[in-house]
Amino acid sequence: MAVRTAGGNTEQLGFHLGRAVDNGVTQEELIEAITHVTIYAGWPKGMAAMGVAKQLFIDNK
Repeated sequence: MAVRTAGGNTEQLGFHLGRAVDNGVTQEELIEAITHVTIYAGWPKGMAAMGVAKQLFIDNK
């Protein structure tokens, strides 16, 4: 997930975030991980990843 975020691979990120959730990672933990990667990878990539995560959370309600 961190590598997909840092590389800006948002088209594949949804799958990986979904698997993380399936394996017990919480919404808060995903947001924390993406925020941490954003510091190193840059704001545009981090915010793109947050958009993918937000859509995942909406779809899984």
